[in-house]
Amino acid sequence: MSEGPLVKGNPLRISVYALLFCYIIGEFILPKYPLIYIINLIGITGLIISLIFFFSGFEIFKSYEENPVPTSASKRLIKTGIFAYTRNPIYLSFVLFHFSMFLVFENVMYFLTSIILFIWINNYVIKPEEEYLTNTFGDEYIRYKEAVSKWIIF
Repeated sequence: MSEGPLVKGNPLRISVYALLFCYIIGEFILPKYPLIYIINLIGITGLIISLIFFFSGFEIFKSYEENPVPTSASKRLIKTGIFAYTRNPIYLSFVLFHFSMFLVFENVMYFLTSIILFIWINNYVIKPEEEYLTNTFGDEYIRYKEAVSKWIIF
C-alpha cells in the first residue's frame, strides 16, 4: 500500500488540545466579552452544524472503507454526501466548532484558535492532501476540485 499525504500533525488531536487550551486560558486568565443573546443562539446552531459535518464526513469515510486519518493512503475518491458540497467537511467542522464555541461561551481564545486552525489546516493539511490526491487520482480529482469548494463558500 502506498504512503498517504505528508500532513504535519493530526487535525483532530490538535483541535481537541486547542479546545482544552482555550478553555483554561479563556476561563481563568482572559476576561469575557459579553455578546448579545442572539449571537449565542447562532453559536449553538453553529455547534450543531459542525457536529453534523463531522459525523457526516466520518460516516462516509467508513462507508467507503477509507481511513479518515490524513496521513493514510486513499483507494477511492469520495465525492458523495457532504463531500458533494465541501471537499473538507471534517476540517470545516473543526474550525466552525471553535468559532461557534466563541459565540456561545464568549471566550476570545476560541475565536483566535479558529483563525489559527483555519490557517494551519489550509496550509499544512489540505495542501499536502490535495497534492497527494492529484498525484493519485489525476484528472478525476482535478475535475472534482473545480466543481466543489474547499470550504463550502470558497
